[in-house]
Amino acid sequence: MATDALRAQVAAKWQESFNRLNRSEPGITGLMSFSEAWNIAIEALRPKDLSISPTDTTSSLQRWNAVKPSKQQVRNAFALVNQCRKLPHLLEVFLEEMRKKQPLITREVIMYMESYESTNDVQIVTKLIGRLVEWYEAWMPNPELGLGPIPTTTYTASFHTFLFSILPPTFSAGFKALVETTIRSPPHTFSHLWPIFESLGLIDRYETLIASVGYEFIEAHVKETCQQRWGQPLLPQLRTWMADTVVPWMLSPYARGAKNVDEAKVMMQGVGSRFDFHMHKTLCDLRTSEIFGIIVDYPDSTGALQDLKECMNRVDQRSDLVHALRQTNKRRLLHPGADTKDILAQYVSTIKCLRVIDPPGVLLYKVADPIRRYLRERPDTIRCIVASLVGDGESGDSLVDDNEPIQPLQQPDVENYTDPEWNPEPIDAGPDFRANKPSDVISTLVSIYDSKDLFIKELQVLLAQRLLAVTDGNYDRERRNVEILKIRFGEPALQVCEVMLKDMDDSRRTDQHVQSQKTSDMHPTIISRHFWPTLETSDLKMPGQFKALQERYAKEYSVFKPDKYLKWLPNLGRVHLELELEDRTVDADVPPLEAAFIELFSEKDVWAVDDLMSKVGTVPRSAALKALGTWVDLHVLTEDSEGVFRLLNVTEDTGARAPVPRPGAEEELPSIMSVQQQQAEQMKVYWKFVEGMLTNLGALSLDRIQTMLKIAPGYDRTIEQLAGFMEAARREGHVSVKDGMWKLAR
Repeated sequence: MATDALRAQVAAKWQESFNRLNRSEPGITGLMSFSEAWNIAIEALRPKDLSISPTDTTSSLQRWNAVKPSKQQVRNAFALVNQCRKLPHLLEVFLEEMRKKQPLITREVIMYMESYESTNDVQIVTKLIGRLVEWYEAWMPNPELGLGPIPTTTYTASFHTFLFSILPPTFSAGFKALVETTIRSPPHTFSHLWPIFESLGLIDRYETLIASVGYEFIEAHVKETCQQRWGQPLLPQLRTWMADTVVPWMLSPYARGAKNVDEAKVMMQGVGSRFDFHMHKTLCDLRTSEIFGIIVDYPDSTGALQDLKECMNRVDQRSDLVHALRQTNKRRLLHPGADTKDILAQYVSTIKCLRVIDPPGVLLYKVADPIRRYLRERPDTIRCIVASLVGDGESGDSLVDDNEPIQPLQQPDVENYTDPEWNPEPIDAGPDFRANKPSDVISTLVSIYDSKDLFIKELQVLLAQRLLAVTDGNYDRERRNVEILKIRFGEPALQVCEVMLKDMDDSRRTDQHVQSQKTSDMHPTIISRHFWPTLETSDLKMPGQFKALQERYAKEYSVFKPDKYLKWLPNLGRVHLELELEDRTVDADVPPLEAAFIELFSEKDVWAVDDLMSKVGTVPRSAALKALGTWVDLHVLTEDSEGVFRLLNVTEDTGARAPVPRPGAEEELPSIMSVQQQQAEQMKVYWKFVEGMLTNLGALSLDRIQTMLKIAPGYDRTIEQLAGFMEAARREGHVSVKDGMWKLAR
């Protein structure tokens, strides 16, 4: 039961409300005035059905039109309702009426979107948005009624909430297509749409989508205008395009309401920075994906490198560039199908390109490490580098730039903290960055290996081959190469090369003296055995007149230098022959083995391969067949049956006879054992030591084997050379390795 006090309180509240609504007028006159004002306000705010045709009216609408109040009466009605503090209740009734009429809008949205989904016509989306703004403006409380901003704000929020709840998922795609048309057209063409978008809340709702349109537009333009165009920097052109095309479009969605240029700049500062960043990022991504081709095309791709350097400073995608280049190198470069010379050329271009992008060399250090490790494992890497050093780049792809000054090999930089120009390491530098800081290209290539001694020995091998291949006695080119190499490696390292050059001069003078005493058709090259690389030997014995020539020359030489004797290497050199046959004369310049075989055919016309081989000493059967094939190809011999050859004193019709393939016409350099071959031969001497260790002590680590081998007489190999030797032994099945422990194979 309610208490008397509660009853009194409720009665007082009712009396207070009645007085406020009646406004203390006699009777209920004021209450009747409020009721009339309330009805007028309700009718003024009632949402209208825009889908009703002009001829379709209802009785309530007829009554409203019949007694339609004037604007002043409507304003007075709203003022009375507000005076009675019933405006919030009136707004609630209005929002409820709007909620009841919302199916009218929903029906039209469904109709338009079904049409768009079937046609993908962006004009339908434009019509839908125009229709929605008609509903929005028709239902909005008239600001002339003096209601203040709260009803308008509340209505807008409610309308937007309802609108976004009924728009289907496909609307975002249609709206995006519509925004795309605005950015691809002149700015004034669709300028009227942006105020509509703002009134419906579409700009705030789809802010990310609108930005994505700008991003995609920038991406498409960058790829279209910059892809595979590396010759000139394109960033200035892109910035001009951004200012002329993208910025005017950005004014409508991002600088709406700006009263002057300064306000527009302030409003677009954040989004403009993001768009500019995206332009740089897109170009950086494009150049990163093209970096392998850019390096291949260097120096014609310098413009792209300059753009990439500037983009890197803006977006900092250094790690992405390193990852992309390492992956591309692994897929396209560091595999058995790539020629070592091509790998070295790409490495040199990589050095030059990454120095443009990153002068401190951090990127180069990270990218070059896999290339250097792979080149270190290739057996012909040293030879390719050395061939370039001595100017053996007749093909035009030399690793050495003729415009670069010749300078000594540079040693790794030593940290000098007292240098006033000292700078700390870059933040992304590796722990060994200072020790491997890049210098000139040649020093970088030589630093692939721990010691330059390998290069010196390979230089000696290559110089020996080139000297022995000279037939005109002109060694000026080789002398020039040695002088250049002295600058790079120092004079002490090239002393052996100086001896080889001196040997060639002494050999020519010796031959001139011998020829002056007794003329001979033989002109041998006489070298010092202890100062030349190991020459490949064979058991070839020259028959007939060649043997006689050797003996006569050796006799004259011993007269000239009685304290020395000649040891012939008949497998080396060239022999110029003039063959006199019954119907023709054949001139040929051939290796000694071919000359030895054709000399034997002067004894008889038919020989079997085995018989020929027995006459010239121990030679491989494949080499013998190749030598005979040379004469078959010259139509001097013919193969009557397998392994049986006959001299053609008279030319036969050989049109139907398939000639034996002859060797290439280019002359090969004299056979000299490479540095790797020499080291392998020398390491075989120590195999017995290794075999004894593994037999007596069981599995051993590489470090333990190296330590024990140092006791062996004359052992001076590095642990890397030992590792290569053990790996070769593993491939041949002599040893096996597991977890770094080597043991004899069972």
